[in-house]
Amino acid sequence: MNLDFTSILPSLPYILKGIGITLQIVLLAGLLGFALGIIIALFKISSVKLLKWFSDAYTSIFRGTPLILQLALIYYGSPQIFGFQIEPFAAAVLSFSLNSGAYISEIIRAGILAVDKGQREAAMALGIPYKRMMWDIILPQAMKNILPALMNEFITLTKESAIVSTIAITDIMRRAYIVGGHQYRFFEPLIFAGLIYYVLVMTLTLIGKAVERRMRRSD
Repeated sequence: MNLDFTSILPSLPYILKGIGITLQIVLLAGLLGFALGIIIALFKISSVKLLKWFSDAYTSIFRGTPLILQLALIYYGSPQIFGFQIEPFAAAVLSFSLNSGAYISEIIRAGILAVDKGQREAAMALGIPYKRMMWDIILPQAMKNILPALMNEFITLTKESAIVSTIAITDIMRRAYIVGGHQYRFFEPLIFAGLIYYVLVMTLTLIGKAVERRMRRSD
């Protein structure tokens, strides 16, 4: 065993700075993915066949291909398709948002369908417009049912954010690689990076459980 964790102590603040970048990507991608997921979920339950076809195709493509491939296509393929290079941070947020939106749309769709049909029938009988019914009655109830699944998706997004290191974003993982390359010792900085991700995930898990308990008490 040739391990010396004291050798990376001076580099720990440098690796820790990657937390901010990681959280920025995860937060922006999570919010955009959630908004996109609601739209796609509404398309899925729509009576318009074109919208249903589009949402099914969208979900199939983004759930059926690796996230790292989607990231590579957006970042490395942008000069060929759009004629300009998308910035790494923007490419990461865009690819994560599109991918997360596909998964979240299925979660939200399942939550909407789990709401008692009587709620919808009562709203229609009262003459409440469809848009108002969905936003004021159906979606709030669906959100309570799908909160654990949404937190799991957010946790997954946090862990998968490590792949942005492949496009030179200096997140936690990339900084651990850099430290390892400078010192020719990769095990110690990567273990430390893993510890950071673990703490982030456990923190999100505790927050999710606390929010879930509070929502249950408010029922």
